[in-house]
Amino acid sequence: MENRGVVTLVNPNQIYPPIAPYALDVLTTALEAAGFEAHVLDLTFHLDDWKQVLREYFQARRPLLVGVTCRNTDTVYAFEQRPFIDGYKAVIDEIRRLTGAPVITGGVGFSTMPFALVDYFDVDFGVKGPGEKIICDLAEALSEGRPADDIPGLLVNHGSGHVTRVPPPVLSGRTTTALPLPSGAPGHFESRAWQAETERSYARRSGTPYKVDNLRYYRAGGLGSILTKNGCVYRCTQCVEPDAKGTQFARRDVEAVVDEIESLTAQGVYDLHTTDSEFNLSIATSKKLLREIIRRRDSDVSSPLRHLRLWVYCQPAPFDAEFAELLAAAGCAGVNVGADHVRREMLDGWKVTGKGTRYYDFSDTERLTELCHRNGMLTMVEALFGMPGETLETMRDCVDRMMALDATVTGFSLGLRLFPYMDLAISLAEQCDGVRTVPGLQSHNASQPIVLKPLEQCSGPIEYERQFMFDAAGNFRLVCYFSPSLPEAPETVGSPNGIWRASVDFLWDYIPKSEHYRVMLPTISGSSENDNNYADNPFLTSLNRQGYTGAFWAHWRDREAILNGVGPMGELAAEAVR
Repeated sequence: MENRGVVTLVNPNQIYPPIAPYALDVLTTALEAAGFEAHVLDLTFHLDDWKQVLREYFQARRPLLVGVTCRNTDTVYAFEQRPFIDGYKAVIDEIRRLTGAPVITGGVGFSTMPFALVDYFDVDFGVKGPGEKIICDLAEALSEGRPADDIPGLLVNHGSGHVTRVPPPVLSGRTTTALPLPSGAPGHFESRAWQAETERSYARRSGTPYKVDNLRYYRAGGLGSILTKNGCVYRCTQCVEPDAKGTQFARRDVEAVVDEIESLTAQGVYDLHTTDSEFNLSIATSKKLLREIIRRRDSDVSSPLRHLRLWVYCQPAPFDAEFAELLAAAGCAGVNVGADHVRREMLDGWKVTGKGTRYYDFSDTERLTELCHRNGMLTMVEALFGMPGETLETMRDCVDRMMALDATVTGFSLGLRLFPYMDLAISLAEQCDGVRTVPGLQSHNASQPIVLKPLEQCSGPIEYERQFMFDAAGNFRLVCYFSPSLPEAPETVGSPNGIWRASVDFLWDYIPKSEHYRVMLPTISGSSENDNNYADNPFLTSLNRQGYTGAFWAHWRDREAILNGVGPMGELAAEAVR
């Protein structure tokens, strides 16, 4: 196939431990199939010389289009509230200085507030949700000299704070018609399955110039990643994924996924974490995939799949005995379950299907944990405190019942980072109504009460989305929420930048010190040297330096020894030096 031009894909993420930019493998696969040459400029391993890397590349090449992936807008950790988008903007500004090629941005983080970020980054285009179809359509239009303002789903920057989105198609049988949506509509809670490539196996490479180096990421970060489906049909009120990724499952071809897993394990990437919203949702497809892994492992004694260690995200239900047995037989090492709470009145209206009905209770979490342990798999069970209605009583009950599970690790988080199109964020904006604050709205950088406006009161999606990241003066102010019914002083709850210290202290004091080795607890300055936030985490970077692989929580119980360099890997390293 004739080369139709070069599309350059840039990863600006410089947070450690490093996570491979899977999206760029997906986009590279799609672009190459469409006849384009795709180059990846990965700045993760160029903390100090990223400007030089960009300068040398663009001095030698004139790409047709530059794509920049934005995986996270910030740490999404209510007690840190550290933005990343300022760093992304610095990279984008440098790219714009070095090349006249149009720039398009996307990624899951970007998709949580795409209109505001197209405007903030001052880029030409954006994609909300999967980008593989839209970036190919855009590259094709540019290569043929056609305008891009009719490409379905594309966000277009017209300048001066005016960003529009081309209406997506409606797919009905073999016909495609345009949705009757205005170009300024935010497009939240739509199906984005039409945007995803589901038939091909994504090309995963290692050591190839200008491609993602998956083996290097694995050796530096301890995990690879695999996607089996995109989107989510559920509607959990605190979750961004049904909006950012789409409200229908885009299920990938099972054989294509297993081909990809086989390719990665053959390269030496043995620990793979699923990047689905949750692996066990659409459980019939997940079982089919596990059976295919098992079939290939059992039919070929030399199969690299025999080295596979799979790590999966799951919800408490659906999860049956057959599923647990298939996971174990396919090489699953551990299951991370987002149980979130134990109380039915807390989960009602929070952990729900698309129809608004709760889909599990705590007995499902108990069953999952027991099945995993019976089949030799590690477990991490996570709770999220601070949703509306949370009290000292509900928090204490959740701690008691979750600790009784005896999971490998139990994680307790407190507080929630709000993004514009979460159902909870939409509800809080409606309660504020542009004229009042709501108890529990908080930001470390807030200097006055946080008053949100619902979308219909805003001039458009840019204004609506910006208020969750910036204050009126344009300074960073990441909006979070903590239940005002938790055991905090009135002056804390009444302050827009109050810190829920009493709730953190309760958790540290209530759980016996003898049990701290198997829990992750929220931390604030001075509470502990152990921080369970992912970004630039000392424990995680120590794990990677010592050669540990797999989900970081699998090593949490041994963290003190690992940090001191006396764990199994540390002892081997010391012996090698001797």
